[in-house]
Amino acid sequence: MALPKRKHSAARGRKRRTHWKIKSTSLIPCPQCKELKLAHQVCRSCGYYDGRQVVEIKIKEKKKKSH
Repeated sequence: MALPKRKHSAARGRKRRTHWKIKSTSLIPCPQCKELKLAHQVCRSCGYYDGRQVVEIKIKEKKKKSH
């Protein structure tokens, strides 16, 4: 297996790694409820996808603490 003749400098390695970036998620507004959601996914707040309701969303009720 081939080996490098000399050590690569830190700057050279960093130049090579300049494109190792994390891409941000693309969020789009839901056409039904205008809540931000992932593209091509069912909306978490209303359950709509492609203009029709696919998932029924249950509303969570807050529990009261009793002393």
